[in-house]
Amino acid sequence: MDIVTSGVASPDFKTQAEIAEIIKVPERTLEDWRLNHVGPPYMKLGRHVRYDLLEVVAWARDQRHA
Repeated sequence: MDIVTSGVASPDFKTQAEIAEIIKVPERTLEDWRLNHVGPPYMKLGRHVRYDLLEVVAWARDQRHA
C-alpha cells in the first residue's frame, strides 16, 4: 500500500535494473542516457540512482513518434 501524504500518493522509486526491465532496454543503455542527459528523469540518493516510475512512464510516452 502506498503512503499517502496530503492526499498525494508517494512516488514509486525503482532501481536501474527494474526500469531497464520495465522499458525493455539494457541497463547499459540507461547509463549511457544518463551520461548524455537524454533518458528518463532520475535522481541520485547518495550514490544510488533511482527513477520515479510515473516520471519514466510520462517520459516514455513523450518519446512517441507519429
